[in-house]
Amino acid sequence: MSMEQGRVIQAYNSFFYVQTGKGLVTCKLRGKFKKTRRSLGVVPGDRVEIDILPDGTGVVENLLPRTNLMRRPAVANLTQVMLTFAAAQPDLHPLLLNRFLVLAEWSGIPKITICVNKMDLRPGQEDYLAAYEAIGYPVLRISAQEHRGIESLRGRLDGETTVFAGPSGVGKSSLLNAVDPELSLQTGHVSEKIKRGRHTTRAAKLIEWHGGYIVDTPGFSSMELTAIDPLELPGYFPEFRPYLGTCRFQPCSHSHEPDCSIKQAAADGKIQQERYEAYLSILSEIEEERKKEYK
Repeated sequence: MSMEQGRVIQAYNSFFYVQTGKGLVTCKLRGKFKKTRRSLGVVPGDRVEIDILPDGTGVVENLLPRTNLMRRPAVANLTQVMLTFAAAQPDLHPLLLNRFLVLAEWSGIPKITICVNKMDLRPGQEDYLAAYEAIGYPVLRISAQEHRGIESLRGRLDGETTVFAGPSGVGKSSLLNAVDPELSLQTGHVSEKIKRGRHTTRAAKLIEWHGGYIVDTPGFSSMELTAIDPLELPGYFPEFRPYLGTCRFQPCSHSHEPDCSIKQAAADGKIQQERYEAYLSILSEIEEERKKEYK
């Protein structure tokens, strides 16, 4: 038996497809990796050690340490997320955008970019979402239809492991098609094969591209943020960070307490009202869920 290191490209049913120096190996898992409530087991993007068996298939023996993990759909070791929205049809909902930003921060993904497609439907709004650029999130304003801004997107994908995340219907496949027609073919094929009934896995797949990977995920229909610790939530809003620890009460939930630095910053316009309201909305969702668990 020989041990090889590789990366899980896709998981389907109980098979794991692992890219190694010797090519793609179809693997099963050792029993110790079974999913539990606390652990997701082995997921696409994971780096693993496998035993290659005489028949050319493999067994996943060890899971190597992860740099980060997006929980749903589960993908590990990402370097970048492209939060993909449409400028219109469907209109971009601020709370949804902020939920995705929190998801990306919580997942520990180093580079977070907002990618807005269908900018041809908002003529003259070159500064669309400029307030988010001020926070530090790059905004790519793109029209796949008019092939505008595609070069800047393509340039950001080289050598990265990038997940495209966003709601359904924002034109993700036309974006990928504009970047490289091969990509859209591959992602379309995957989605076709893993048609999402009520019980099929919402699987992610890594597609090799220009020294890195593009991660194809099904459109998100819901996002679980209720597992976030409410005390950690403010840290997932970068513009809140300078004020953390400066409120009169510690800990402070930044919702109802007097002399709260973050509430004051929002009132003074140093923190966007839209962002502060999104924070309150996500906080109350987490707290509601916790109350249910305690009952």
